[in-house]
Amino acid sequence: MTVRLALPMLAVAALSACVAGPPPEIDTTPPPLPLEFAFAPDAATGSAVASLLPTGDPAFQDLATLALQDAPTLAQAAARIEQARARAAGAGANRLPNIGANASVTGTRTNPAQFGTNLPPGISIDTEQVFYGANLTASWDLDLFGRLRAQERAALARLGAATVEATAVRNALLAEIAGSVIDWRTLAARQDALEQDLKAAASLARLAGTRERAGLSPGFDRVRAESVAEATRSRIAALATDRARIAGRLVALTGQPAQKVLDLLRQTAPDPAQPPAPMTLPSQLLANRPDVVAAAANLEAADADLAASAARRFPQFTLSAALGLLAFDLGDLFDEDSIVGNVSGGLVAPLLDFGRIQAEIDASAAGKQLAFANYRNAVFTALGDAEAGYGLVAAADRQLAAASREFASAERAADLADTRYQAGLSDFLTVLEARRAADASGERVAIARGQAERARVVLWQALGGDQPTSRSTSQ
Repeated sequence: MTVRLALPMLAVAALSACVAGPPPEIDTTPPPLPLEFAFAPDAATGSAVASLLPTGDPAFQDLATLALQDAPTLAQAAARIEQARARAAGAGANRLPNIGANASVTGTRTNPAQFGTNLPPGISIDTEQVFYGANLTASWDLDLFGRLRAQERAALARLGAATVEATAVRNALLAEIAGSVIDWRTLAARQDALEQDLKAAASLARLAGTRERAGLSPGFDRVRAESVAEATRSRIAALATDRARIAGRLVALTGQPAQKVLDLLRQTAPDPAQPPAPMTLPSQLLANRPDVVAAAANLEAADADLAASAARRFPQFTLSAALGLLAFDLGDLFDEDSIVGNVSGGLVAPLLDFGRIQAEIDASAAGKQLAFANYRNAVFTALGDAEAGYGLVAAADRQLAAASREFASAERAADLADTRYQAGLSDFLTVLEARRAADASGERVAIARGQAERARVVLWQALGGDQPTSRSTSQ
């Protein structure tokens, strides 16, 4: 008996396996990595990745804390995680038996004429009947060929990808806040430099006016000095536009009202630390970058999708059972004779689907190819971002050092020109040009310092950021 049942089942399985061919092999060899970064420091600097952020700035700390609690982008990422978690739970539940219950009351009425008119004596037809029933049902897909297991693996991999993508959103949020705070501090430093320049220009204009009244210089000197002062005032006024833009960006990032953002930005900040770039290796980068880890998880999910599609070539075995009560009178519903039940096994197999399953396998194979291409793109994007980040830090530090030397030299030249002018050894045009050069170099130092801080934030994000539990702003 067992052999007679097994042979048809094996025949069905063999025929169904011929509906489509095996899934194609997709080459997912990881791309080769360089041994080191070209622009990284030659030796370990002892710096940590977390130190690249302006953690000593109270405005950044407070804004980051508020953003991690109430930022719209993080709420979106959290919702995507919950969505992926629910899908993973559903995929896991599909592998378990499905147990249900039902109850029914059914009334029927029949026409006695359908049984004929020549009924035996004493036999009558009850034309109206009421059935009372209650059942417990159960069904279970045995998943002998792993289709449901593969679907669960895919859902769990996508849950992991959504979780890591939330880390990427968090890192991007912190980097944007850090950059905005740095831009705000840079504007303040530029204004301080411009106000110093304005004082020097105003003093020069007063000196030119005094010499004009004494008949020692023409009035044109005073006019030119006043023009320089007005140009500086115009540049100071233009900074308000950038402040409004930064405040608006922080409102969008943190989900906080503008006045609260402005109050936090007005806190006094220490001088930026500007630590050296930390040393890291390309192999470490791939483990730290959330986008690379998410791409690897999506590749794993695509591989599981392909396995699930391929498993559809084989039969689906299902066990089902029902246990219930059936009576024709409500009072007899719980009698022993009212107990009914059945147990069955089902087999569903594709025999001729005209290429539907093969098309699904081909689509899943293309999806895996796409996932691998996305993974390779994420890897090389991460490597390029890290190289650019290291290069930006090195270039910005050199630019800041050159700007500082230029400023010191320009200030000395301006002081010397002013002294020579007051002694009558130099003309006013020389003093004015020296002052303009000094004014411009002072603002350039502030800009270069902001760029050096910004470059460190870029490198922080390029290296994958720090772990969510490593700093207070990440709680």
